[in-house]
Amino acid sequence: MNKSSRKTQHPENGTVRVVDGRDRIYFNGYWIVYYPPPRESLEARKNLIANLTRRAFHHTEPGINTPGENLELARKAYKHSESPEEKRVNAAMLAGALFNRATDIFTKVVELNAKGVNLGEDNELMKQCSDCLREAMEFGKSVRHHSGMEGIDELWGEPLKAFTMPLSKFYMSRYTKISLSMRDIDNIADTMIDVLNQLYAFHGVEPKLKIFAEAAKSECELIKTDATFFYVWPRFVTASDTVKAFTPEIPPGTPTAMAEHIENGNELLQSGRRLITYIAGARVPITNETRRYLRRCERFAKTTTKLSGS
Repeated sequence: MNKSSRKTQHPENGTVRVVDGRDRIYFNGYWIVYYPPPRESLEARKNLIANLTRRAFHHTEPGINTPGENLELARKAYKHSESPEEKRVNAAMLAGALFNRATDIFTKVVELNAKGVNLGEDNELMKQCSDCLREAMEFGKSVRHHSGMEGIDELWGEPLKAFTMPLSKFYMSRYTKISLSMRDIDNIADTMIDVLNQLYAFHGVEPKLKIFAEAAKSECELIKTDATFFYVWPRFVTASDTVKAFTPEIPPGTPTAMAEHIENGNELLQSGRRLITYIAGARVPITNETRRYLRRCERFAKTTTKLSGS
């Protein structure tokens, strides 16, 4: 995940080179570990859609991984739900059922294909699979991240893209999202450093945040079956724990308002750490939450200036 150090004449997005001893692909200022896409086949597409669906459920709220056979029950419950809050949850459950129904259908299509029964894109089963995925995307707007914050539309929409795009094009789209995730990780970490460095209480946090951001970007670019993951994941967890354990120094006699502000700064630090963790895990930008967090940092910096009298 090396950030390109070249100031001009950047490589074109999609350029593959050996960087630091590994094949890497360049996107938006970052050299990302490159994994060749699988050969185009129904089996490869089925496995990809199944993996992406599991991954979407892993990063979203609990209780919405509704089995495909319960699709009509989920739809009925959604239609009859009256409370806006409960209807939102029912919509998320319906989205889950639609995703699982699509995966069920496509699995059967691949099984038929293996037996010599070739179904074209205009076949009723293929159309139903596509319809389920599209509807799942629509209801997926109600799905939240497992932390309770906004949903991750980019992640939720990936199974549909895997169904409709050539596999090679889909994999290229993933590198774009990873590069944008890395950009946001850098932006969040740099902003935290700039804001917290204004207070001596946070002296020493900068190198910890830099190590954490680098570890988060490494975690973001690797697939879990990569042997390197056994070295990257412990480094990422340790770096996160180091930031989590950081305690700002509040000298005796510090005015109450400033002491409270420093405590708020520590909460800002931990909120940023959690946000970076979520982005690295999902490998997609969490745009609205990142925007809200950066606004919090801006307000915190203004308060620091006011309390410092400068």
